[in-house]
Amino acid sequence: MEQRHLGRTGLRVSRIGLGTLTWGRDTDEHDAADLMKTFWEAGGTLVDTADVYGDGEAEYLLGRLMEGLVPRRDLVISTKAGSVPDPDRRFDGSRGHLLSALDASLARLGTDHVDLWHVHAFDPDTPLEESLQALDLAVSSGRARYAAVSNFCGWQLAKAATWQLAAPGTRTRLAGTQLEYSLLQRGVEREVLPAALDLGIGLLPSSPLGRGVLTGKYRGDTVPPDSRGASEHLAPFVAPYLDDTASRIVDAVATAADGLAVTPLQVALAWVRDRPGVAAPIVGARNAQQLTAALSVETLSLPDEICRALDDVSVPVHRYPDHDWSTL
Repeated sequence: MEQRHLGRTGLRVSRIGLGTLTWGRDTDEHDAADLMKTFWEAGGTLVDTADVYGDGEAEYLLGRLMEGLVPRRDLVISTKAGSVPDPDRRFDGSRGHLLSALDASLARLGTDHVDLWHVHAFDPDTPLEESLQALDLAVSSGRARYAAVSNFCGWQLAKAATWQLAAPGTRTRLAGTQLEYSLLQRGVEREVLPAALDLGIGLLPSSPLGRGVLTGKYRGDTVPPDSRGASEHLAPFVAPYLDDTASRIVDAVATAADGLAVTPLQVALAWVRDRPGVAAPIVGARNAQQLTAALSVETLSLPDEICRALDDVSVPVHRYPDHDWSTL
């Protein structure tokens, strides 16, 4: 698998990443082992997790697999801290919480460092420079090799990255940012992506298949019984992308797939993988068969006319102040 630099850093990652959101909850150790082995044998390196995935079980399971199945040196391990199971405070970006969470992650993973460590979300109740200082301490202590943020909007990302580049002292520049990005969710193009491109930050799209909807499995009001849309706790996650607008985009993806003699999954994934600023979409799969289907996109590059057609059918409405005001 082709490797790409993450942002303006020396860190190289496989251009498709493996997500572990469901590990330890819907994905058991046997299926996780199959996924990891399939990903590794295909040349994949970037494995993305978080301390809250499966209440820590995802990290623990990943650590078990690194111990007995896949060499740690062959992987780029990415994890996150800052989300908390507190109904009154969803995010805790305090320096104390973040560093304690990192230590707990390292213990579950069974490693002395992670390759990429994210602040999982912006915490409005903690000064941003305090959260960023936790990233600096993690890197300077060797517990993390590179730093990133996740789910930051445009101004938050720009402020964080600029602080790291301009504040006095030795600061750790942001290598990446992770947000949802797909043909069904192009909101990052409004401000996040321009900021990331300008500041040299690599984008790691989550849910690049529109939460599974872009595979075409939900066409015609069909909800397969073994899909996330039929899952009690994941159905609300899929539901926002089952509207008429999404249906038109999925139909266009299916038409493009038919014309290229490939699958809708391959078309949707290739589109986001090759967007400007994207380093590696993070793909979540239930089993090795699904993952193999996603990894088969490695040999596919969409023709320019297909990309333009997909851009047109899925274009978000962004006007003032994103477009030239004189044309409005």
